[in-house]
Amino acid sequence: MIIGRVIGNLVATQKHPSYQNKKLLLVKPIDLEGREDKEAIIAVDTVDAGIGDKVLVMSEGNSTTEELGFAKRQPLRSIVIAVIDEIYSGQPEKGKGQLKE
Repeated sequence: MIIGRVIGNLVATQKHPSYQNKKLLLVKPIDLEGREDKEAIIAVDTVDAGIGDKVLVMSEGNSTTEELGFAKRQPLRSIVIAVIDEIYSGQPEKGKGQLKE
């Protein structure tokens, strides 16, 4: 699973049939503090996410094709499965709630 931020949409007039009628998003992975982490990835949107949304991306080939209801394996790697409202890491924010020695 990857946490990311949607940075754009991808439009392709010619594409594999498994991508037909699917919304494609450009997602930039981020760390727990919201800092960009790696290169952007392309993911199929299953939750109507939009630009600027924090999202959860499933990036495992077999799981993605099962989630989209395909009977056999397709050339799909990543799908957006959730829009994230809040992230709780169990770590106190800097300067708040930390014990002083």
